[in-house]
Amino acid sequence: MASSATPVPGQQPSAAQQHSAANPAANPAAGAPQPHSRWAWLKYVTPLAILLIAAALIITLTRDWNAYEGGRAEQRTDDAYVRGDLTPLSTRVPGIVKQVLVSDYQKVHSGDLLVELEDSDYQAQVAQATAGAAASKAAIENNVQQQHLQDAKIERALAAIDLAKAQIAAAQAGIAAVQADVTRTGAERVRQEALLASQSSTKQQVEVAVADQQRYAALETSREADLEQAKSGLKENEVAVEAERRAKSVLESQALQLEADQQAKAAALSVAQINLGYTKIHAPADGVVGERQVRPGQLLSPGAQILTFVAETKWVQANYRETQLTHMKIGDPAEIKVDLFPDRVLKGKVAQIAPASGSQFALIPPDNATGNYTKVVQRVPVKIVFDDPAAAASLQPGLSVVTTVSIQ
Repeated sequence: MASSATPVPGQQPSAAQQHSAANPAANPAAGAPQPHSRWAWLKYVTPLAILLIAAALIITLTRDWNAYEGGRAEQRTDDAYVRGDLTPLSTRVPGIVKQVLVSDYQKVHSGDLLVELEDSDYQAQVAQATAGAAASKAAIENNVQQQHLQDAKIERALAAIDLAKAQIAAAQAGIAAVQADVTRTGAERVRQEALLASQSSTKQQVEVAVADQQRYAALETSREADLEQAKSGLKENEVAVEAERRAKSVLESQALQLEADQQAKAAALSVAQINLGYTKIHAPADGVVGERQVRPGQLLSPGAQILTFVAETKWVQANYRETQLTHMKIGDPAEIKVDLFPDRVLKGKVAQIAPASGSQFALIPPDNATGNYTKVVQRVPVKIVFDDPAAAASLQPGLSVVTTVSIQ
């Protein structure tokens, strides 16, 4: 039998064995393929398939993640806070604090008196402005009476003009009548003097004719004097009417000035009354007073803050990622969970969506056109109002909440 090719432990292989190992052709059994070697690659199929599926999933989520996130039926964020109107109340006029009628964190109603300043100076200003307005009103009334008096003078002058015209007409009529008598008596005088020269008339008749002629001539002269006097009176009355009318025009122009002065005095009175009203600071609405910053006896200048007023109306500002706003719109319902009350869920709806991202409202907006750039998902403020404002009235602005908006 041929010796076994298996080396004995501790012995060196023989030359035949070394030759057989170096030359596989001399040992056909050593170079024959094993029956299971052709299926050895199958053990790599499963890990390779898992790797391919994972790579496909990663690529899909990476490339379409925004579409996946924006298409969700519910959009949730914990970057949300309760908001409310915090109004710093300040003074409009200088003064000394007379009394502070509220305490810290006190609930107040609209119109409640919060702080009152000393108002004696402003009361005096109102009294002075009231007197000025009354004087202006009296001046206007005096001007009106002067205009009425001037109207009476004008009417009297116009009546005098009418009388002068009537006198002129009467004088002209009298002159016309007298001229006929003057002509007649003059002719009679000439006739009587001719008759006297021919011894056909007496001296007495001539004297009568001369007297008649002289009497009517004197009457004509008197009527002419009356006419001239009437014409002179007419001219004087016309001048008087013009003067009175000019005087009334002056009064009318003074009336316009007095009316402007009255409006100025009325405005000054309004300003004084408004400044007096500013000495009392009232609550602008129902809400809660913050910490008081003034005390009685304190001297305040205009614009000094006295306290912060927190209105009762509350809402939620939720800062959603831009990828979550794909289908969100105004009116979508929302659920609000307040960290203060973890077991309560409040209902609300989307009221407004900000017209820009929150970074654009910063004091110094970012400028990505310079330097290195790293893309960061932006957040957009979304205003969510409560369906039941009374349920949210007890919430303090600044509380953390979690909002979930249902996309419809």
